[in-house]
Amino acid sequence: MNLSATGEMLAQRDAFGDALIELIDRDPRVYVLDGDLANSTKADKVSRERPDRFLEMGIAEQNMMGVAAGMATCGLVPWLSSFACFIVNRDLDQVRVVVAQPNLPVRLCGAYSGLLTGKTGKTHQEVADLSVMRAMPNMTVLAPADAVEVRACMLVANDLPGPVYVRMTRDPEPVIFPADYEFALGRAFAVREGTDVALISTGAQTPRCLAAADELAHEGISALVLHVPTLKPLDADAIVAAAEQTGRVVTAEDHTIIGGLGGAVAEVLGERRPTPMRRVGIRDVFGESAPNEDLLQKYGLTPRHVAQAARVLLS
Repeated sequence: MNLSATGEMLAQRDAFGDALIELIDRDPRVYVLDGDLANSTKADKVSRERPDRFLEMGIAEQNMMGVAAGMATCGLVPWLSSFACFIVNRDLDQVRVVVAQPNLPVRLCGAYSGLLTGKTGKTHQEVADLSVMRAMPNMTVLAPADAVEVRACMLVANDLPGPVYVRMTRDPEPVIFPADYEFALGRAFAVREGTDVALISTGAQTPRCLAAADELAHEGISALVLHVPTLKPLDADAIVAAAEQTGRVVTAEDHTIIGGLGGAVAEVLGERRPTPMRRVGIRDVFGESAPNEDLLQKYGLTPRHVAQAARVLLS
């Protein structure tokens, strides 16, 4: 598979709202619970079009989690809508005790993840959510690359037996997957073949890694791009295979380098196939309010930064 940006720009949150309506129409168990952010997460599409399946819980995330747990014990499938900074942190004790420990089918949707949150600044930028959720027993952790993959992973997540965290971004981003793309839980796969270096990425950083691979190709460097949409369960075999094929690994994520994709890949390779690697990500700092391109530049997440990390390994 060799994917490239299609030229279409879509917001993951718009796909989220549309997919919720699709799930409601398919499955009578599905309800949407919102933490007073529906107009931002686009769960308001449900409140307008399927109001009988939409519950506004207000600015009370701990209570929302408890309600969702109760609904799940009655055979329902609640989908929770909020910003990642709130649904991961403000109600973390409730996630742990009433959802993850009893292994209930609650779907946590963290919108506005990463640095690019519409100039909301450090209070609303959640860059450690993958670290937190990866460490939570029973939790499945998903980070789709584009709007097409958002819908595809939600269709699969709806039928999983335990809790699921889905990480989503705010603004329109390049679409890389075809409309008929089918999501496979727990599978990482090469969206660009290559032999000299492996760029391993997740979420919305994958289109930037494809752009980095294009930049490297102009210099005669063949970069494999391995997309990891499922952070947990992790496709360790695909990571090891990419390392064996190229001998060099760069991880890239709009997330702290501590405990996220970079940490996960380092854990796998450290145990199974030690490999020279570099981690591209947020380096143990909080963000700030600024335009998207300025944030990507300052915190080193652009295609140019990914390509430069590859050049360092190759040198």
